[in-house]
Amino acid sequence: MTRTAVRFVDVYVLRPGATGEYEALVLRRAAGGRCPGSWEAVHGRIEPGETPAEAALRELREETGLAPVRFYNLSRVETFYLHRTDEIALIPVFAAIVAEGAEAVPGEEHDAAAWLAVPEATARFAWPRERRALGDAVALLAAGDAGAVEDVLRVC
Repeated sequence: MTRTAVRFVDVYVLRPGATGEYEALVLRRAAGGRCPGSWEAVHGRIEPGETPAEAALRELREETGLAPVRFYNLSRVETFYLHRTDEIALIPVFAAIVAEGAEAVPGEEHDAAAWLAVPEATARFAWPRERRALGDAVALLAAGDAGAVEDVLRVC
C-alpha cells in the first residue's frame, strides 16, 4: 500500500537586489548525483528528530553557507511520488531572506550557484513546482515581509 510521509523540504532563497527587486538563488546539481546539470532551489531530507523548519535551516546552511535574516513558512506543501518506494512525499516549503550582497558557497551536491532576477530564476528551474513556489514566495514577501500574515508565516 502506498505510504505518505514528510521526508523533504524546499527552501527558496531571496536577497534584495540593487534595483530593489528580489534576486533568487539557483543551484546547479553536480555530476555524479541525481539530475546532474539541473538547476534547483535548496532541497533536502528531514533527518530523524528534526522538524521541517529545522531541516530547512540546516539544508540552507549546508547547501549554501548562508544564514537567513528572516525565515518564512510559505504555507505550501508540495507532493512528489517516489515510484521506487511507492511513497508520496510531502514537502513543506520555506523562504529565506538573506542580506543584500550575500554570497552562496555551494555544498558538495552542487557545482554552481547564481543569483538571478526572479523571471530568470523561474525559467532556469527544472521542475514546474519550483517555478510556482518561487512565485508564491515573491508574492508573499514583495513588501519586504509577509504583511498582514507575518505573524503566521514568519519562523524566525
